Amino acid sequence: MSSRPRDGAARSLQQSAPVFAALGDATRLLLVSRLSSGTPLSIRRLTEGSRLTRQAITKHLRVLASSGLVRGVRRGRESLYELRPKPLDEARSALESISRQWDDALARLRSFVEE
Repeated sequence: MSSRPRDGAARSLQQSAPVFAALGDATRLLLVSRLSSGTPLSIRRLTEGSRLTRQAITKHLRVLASSGLVRGVRRGRESLYELRPKPLDEARSALESISRQWDDALARLRSFVEE
């Protein structure tokens, strides 16, 4: 039994790479957390309680949007941003696959050591 990921698992990891990269920043993690309430928020609302400027928040939202994690919707004069959970679910599945691989490898090691 090989410990290398199967083609489907490798594809899943490759597709999730932009999500992991986008979430690798504390500010973007905070934005995702704030958007996880399910209510679309404006840049003004996302900036509240932060030292970041609207321009900085916009830059981070663009990164999140390019990874597919958020979507901007224009309503009147402002843009509202909402979380798209599907890329997070796919990234979670990729991490679960890696976890299973580690569990299998550790079980093989344990079996070898105990023999």
